[in-house]
Amino acid sequence: MFKKILIANRGEIAVRIIRACKEWGIQTVAVHSDVDKESMHVRLADESVCIGSHQPSNSYLNIPALMSAIELTNSDAVHPGYGFLSENSNFAKILEDNNIKFIGPSSQIIKKMGDKIQAKKIAKENGLPVIEGSDGGVKNYEEALKIGKKIGFPVLIKAAAGGGGKGMKIVKNEKNFKDLFSIAKNEAKKYFGNDEVYIEKFFENPRHIEVQILSGKNRTIHLHERDCSVQRRHQKLIEESPSPILTNELREELFEKTVNMVSKIGYEGAGTVEYIFENNKFFFFRNEYKSTS
Repeated sequence: MFKKILIANRGEIAVRIIRACKEWGIQTVAVHSDVDKESMHVRLADESVCIGSHQPSNSYLNIPALMSAIELTNSDAVHPGYGFLSENSNFAKILEDNNIKFIGPSSQIIKKMGDKIQAKKIAKENGLPVIEGSDGGVKNYEEALKIGKKIGFPVLIKAAAGGGGKGMKIVKNEKNFKDLFSIAKNEAKKYFGNDEVYIEKFFENPRHIEVQILSGKNRTIHLHERDCSVQRRHQKLIEESPSPILTNELREELFEKTVNMVSKIGYEGAGTVEYIFENNKFFFFRNEYKSTS
């Protein structure tokens, strides 16, 4: 059991983590930017440390500042929440090297699956269908536009290290492509410290299906699926289980392929593998092998 956990995040997710720690009798450390000093997560934590200015790159993405806060408070574990550094393999590796527990996947797993481009490649190698788009990150606007024209509009521009709708832009025609490409890259850099983006075909009204998994050293199991199609700004509003649109045959195929992939990559912990369901076919969308509160 950990004695003290530093939460490398802010807002609602940090509050949830702090409340869970209080139930277990674990001390908590909140980090915050200069403008967040009166935030709820700061008030609820046992200790707090200011780690920089309001710009995320100077605070919640500032690894040296976070490491200083860990040392200052003598924390023995870090919970990254979601977004920010939760899928940053470099941060996880630095913590591992300093004998600080990263509450989430190992740095090796994050390196494999935290990057959306690499995750798609691994999913494809393990027999999962993927959405049509670029094979990797696009170097510039011209390359991105060429791919967009090839697969046909509308398309999605997506941050390779992103999540939660940040660094994601829907482009319905060529007219707005250049501006939205630039905005997506800037958001990706701001929120995740990595401006790499890739291109995917955009489906207008797909179903969003997630398979829950638990995986240990010797066994991986699924905890069935949930339908998360009702969303606002790429954020789930309602989760329904079982999904009303999956046949038993498709459901079993989905479970089998998901468990097979997760077990092969050697993941340990809880997580989800997300799919887009369109025209009675499912496509690997992304994974969330993250910390939970």
